[in-house]
Amino acid sequence: MITKKVLIFGASGQIGRYCIRRLVRNNYKVIAVTRNIHQKGYILKTQAPIGYLDIEQTSILDEERINQLISNVDVCINLIGILFEKGKTDTFYKIHTEFPDRISKICKQKNVDLIHVSALALDNAKDSKYAKSKINGEIKVRENFDRATIIKPSIIFSVDDKLSTRFMSLLSLFPIFPLYYNGATKFTPIHAADVAELIFNVISKEIISKDIEAIGPEILTFKEIIQILSKCIKKKRLLIPMPLFLAKISSIFFQLFPNPLLTLDQLRLLKYDSIQSENGITNFDIGCPSKLYFEESVLKYSFNYAEGGQFSIKKNEKE
Repeated sequence: MITKKVLIFGASGQIGRYCIRRLVRNNYKVIAVTRNIHQKGYILKTQAPIGYLDIEQTSILDEERINQLISNVDVCINLIGILFEKGKTDTFYKIHTEFPDRISKICKQKNVDLIHVSALALDNAKDSKYAKSKINGEIKVRENFDRATIIKPSIIFSVDDKLSTRFMSLLSLFPIFPLYYNGATKFTPIHAADVAELIFNVISKEIISKDIEAIGPEILTFKEIIQILSKCIKKKRLLIPMPLFLAKISSIFFQLFPNPLLTLDQLRLLKYDSIQSENGITNFDIGCPSKLYFEESVLKYSFNYAEGGQFSIKKNEKE
């Protein structure tokens, strides 16, 4: 028996897939929204049994269609986010500010609960376009709909991420790895499954009007994260602090690529710790502690990037 209908924007991303699996286990019907059903549909169809998942294709610019979708559900979740800008449509402003503004107004009008996922510890990163767009999105959501709950995760990892997997790919290739800002920036990595569990708790316990910081069970520096990933793929790497001027030059070069390793804006963001704020309410405070530790979790899929693994260079060379 279906208890609630949940609409998810950004459903094909790593958090979205974990959310779908977590919600349907408790008889929630999920409507997963994607802008390219031909590309993402086959992934989404494997996430839930028949009858518990509908897949809808639409653009975030199609306000009429978005209005129709929100009209037929009990809860709306916004997971859409980008790490770098691409073209005139995929900009930080359109994705992180304009879209939350649009859907929060519709949710208010339709009396549909809204969960908006932003990012942790952005207030100090005023020199980052990413951070400013996220902050402005949060402001718009709060102005439009005071019942909305905003979830602010630290860096999120899983087998489907673009963090641990990318770093392990690079570490398997190069004997030297750069440390930005001496590798001292602090993070509280949280697994995508723990974020999905938090979202499920917010829905099932009907938590509203909260700002919740989603953090993992440990604090790790950037250097410690790289050391753990190197250990997981059984590689000893020389970690060298990179001077800021060289880091800026390399990031300007990297951001010319279609899928950049590092952009200048991301480099600016790396200056700032992504940990619990001084007076922040976390998932631990609302009775939903994170259970998955970084190293233990990464070990479960790191073999793919170790020597002889599916994504290792030596294996690919042999093939």
